[in-house]
Amino acid sequence: MQLFSIFRRFVQPSRQAGWKRLKKNKGAVAGLCVILFSIFVAIFCYYLAEDASPNANRIILEIGGAKPGWKQTFLKVKKEQLPDPAGFMQRLLNGRPDQADYIPITAYQYTADSIFVDKYIDEGVTEKMHFSKTQLAETPVVTKTFWLGTDSYGRDILSRLIVGTRVSLSVGLITVLISISIGLILGSLAGFYRGRIDDAIMWFINVIWSIPTLLLVFAITLALGKGFWQVFIAVGLTMWVNVARLVRGQVLAVRELEYIEATRALGFRNARIIAGHIWPNIMGPVLVIAAANFASAIVIEAGLSFLGVGVQPPQPSWGLMIKENYNFIITQNPMLALAPGFAIMILVLAFNLFGNGLRDALNVRGKL
Repeated sequence: MQLFSIFRRFVQPSRQAGWKRLKKNKGAVAGLCVILFSIFVAIFCYYLAEDASPNANRIILEIGGAKPGWKQTFLKVKKEQLPDPAGFMQRLLNGRPDQADYIPITAYQYTADSIFVDKYIDEGVTEKMHFSKTQLAETPVVTKTFWLGTDSYGRDILSRLIVGTRVSLSVGLITVLISISIGLILGSLAGFYRGRIDDAIMWFINVIWSIPTLLLVFAITLALGKGFWQVFIAVGLTMWVNVARLVRGQVLAVRELEYIEATRALGFRNARIIAGHIWPNIMGPVLVIAAANFASAIVIEAGLSFLGVGVQPPQPSWGLMIKENYNFIITQNPMLALAPGFAIMILVLAFNLFGNGLRDALNVRGKL
């Protein structure tokens, strides 16, 4: 609540002027539109994806490596143990377990109480099978189009790309929150108190700054373990240094201004001066660097997942999708790896464009 009130106090006086300047920047507006669309996709990914199973992990090995635009007819056969139906919130958060198995077929024929099908095995190879009508789902025969093809496990690339948007935005959001929180606190303490506190914090910042980012992420990841939440913490703990250095410089400049001297004369506590009077006036540069950190976090998460120390299968991550399918780039189906690569590029570009526009709109070019 304190951070929200600070943000509101900073934005309110110059909101209209800043918004007008931002709207004139077509690149920033385009980036903002892409970001808002990505947020919508991330929230409702399981309602937008064709494969709404948890993690979009519907494996159909027979159609593995299908090219973009592949159409396939399926026979839906009820599972032996039906999973519990998912409510709205459960599907929104975790998807909906499949109530039936999807069997690829090339032809089918109904009889009085059963159905005979030619199961698709491979190009030109089929297998005769039959099922009773009691085994079939309510709509037993469906045809699906895989617009971006399927991976080597027969999973829909487009569905996994959509669900992977949530991973990338979540990593960026948590990373920014962690980095901004740590950077604001340490940078403010160093810039406001100076002296030995400043020396100690700057020594610590310089030590962290000297360690390569990926090496530091590897160390934290190995200490915390591989997984979804571990990636958030690992990336966030490596991106606070540039925030702290920026905040320290801003606080050193602002603390000497007359209105800060007035707050000291009125007997305000140091914590109140920092949080209530200094932070609202340095939020412009901080918001700009937050946008840059968001883009960097997406790239770092993709790199970690590609190297196998980030998000773990079967959870869809754009970096993990590239790792699983990069060998297809020089073979018959390069789109399997190019699609998540394009998604990373577009989203990172959107944040960079929005960050540049935000910098110009808030008139903080000279402060960075």
